[in-house]
Amino acid sequence: MSAAGAQSITDVSVEWPSAGELWRTLTLQAGYNTTLVLVGATLLGIAAGVIGAFALLRKRALMGDALAHCTLPGIGAAFLGVSAFGMVGKSLLVLLPGAAVTGVLGILAVQALARHTRLRDDAAIAVVLSTFFGAGIVLMSAIQSLSIGTQGGLDTFIYGQTAAMSATDATVIASAALATILAVTLLLKEFAIVCFDEEFAAVQGWPVHRIDLLMMSLVVAVTVIGLQAVGLILIVAMLIIPPAAARFWSDRLWVVVALAGALGGLSGYAGASASALLPRMPAGAVIVLTAGVVFAVSMLAAPRHGLIGEGFRLARLRLVITRDHLLRSMHEALELEVGDPSLAGAIPGEAIARRRRRGRMWLGVTTGMARLAGLLERTPEGFVLTARGRREAIRVTRSHRLWEQYLITYADVAPSHVDFSADYAEHALSPEITRELEAALARRGRSPESLPDHTRHAADLPE
Repeated sequence: MSAAGAQSITDVSVEWPSAGELWRTLTLQAGYNTTLVLVGATLLGIAAGVIGAFALLRKRALMGDALAHCTLPGIGAAFLGVSAFGMVGKSLLVLLPGAAVTGVLGILAVQALARHTRLRDDAAIAVVLSTFFGAGIVLMSAIQSLSIGTQGGLDTFIYGQTAAMSATDATVIASAALATILAVTLLLKEFAIVCFDEEFAAVQGWPVHRIDLLMMSLVVAVTVIGLQAVGLILIVAMLIIPPAAARFWSDRLWVVVALAGALGGLSGYAGASASALLPRMPAGAVIVLTAGVVFAVSMLAAPRHGLIGEGFRLARLRLVITRDHLLRSMHEALELEVGDPSLAGAIPGEAIARRRRRGRMWLGVTTGMARLAGLLERTPEGFVLTARGRREAIRVTRSHRLWEQYLITYADVAPSHVDFSADYAEHALSPEITRELEAALARRGRSPESLPDHTRHAADLPE
């Protein structure tokens, strides 16, 4: 690379906006065109997130990608058809209906291939997507070779051109977005039953195919109106990323749908604002990148299903399991080695580690945790269970042995194979389940009194 080329690369710098410019942009005071773009991108993000939630739950995420690519030949065909009559073809009111027609044809083609051939859904989507997109590229190439002078910028539908949004474009986007939100609000129950249990809905007499067609029609509408903002390649991101991010925050349908709309609107608003403040950045790509950041934050920080929260819960569960295994090991050691019915004897640490086949590090961590919880005390002779520790040890051991008895009695599992399963089940048996196990075993002549004496009546021990 020449010195001039190297210098030109190092001279590239980003002009960061001032606080005043940032405030004016975020409060819709940065100019007419910027306000149009912000409002249009926000409404598009809300609509895409809301209907995209159902597409995601319906397992139609790739269908949105196929639909977006299928719109390209419709754009080219609509432009050629209108231009043949001497009319201006580069208008959303002309191009969007053409995109919608080929988009619907693409969906019908995918459904027909999946239903009437041996192709799976993913293969059918790949065939239709590549074929329609190839046809669209051919039409676009043919249009660019014409000498009519109005085809300039038509290829921006592939990558999007948010900054060129006009008042008419924003009005079309706003109308379609509001109609989509209203339709989803009115048909929330119908969409939900089809998404979660299609067979049950059909048995109950719901028009599943019509509901599904209406749902996909809304996906078509949002995809078509999103072509101007982010382009046909990136619109699928607006349909899928916000709902996928919302899924980390809740399991309730209406909450996921509302959050998907909110996160989609936030992505559109923040992405369009960033593009307006950094003019060299393409708006469509910045909007999608913003949605990606929202997804990453949700995946990490969501309290219900985020990776950080899940990691803490998993670590806590592992600590509880390890503590319970320690208490049961001490209980069994007292039964077999000390023979103390009151469970008041001391157990040497080596005996505990030997029973669990673990080393000194495991022993130090688990006993330290149990001592902090008030379950264990250390004496010169070894470790002694407190009153609370004795109660917990009896509860865990009793749950373990009840589950073993249940598997032997009802599941016909060999006694030598039940210990491994009971090691996991003993931590999840609630008092209600324990009572059900006792009742079930009593019906088969295996009463709780058949368990060892030290595990019968944990409630009788003092606090």
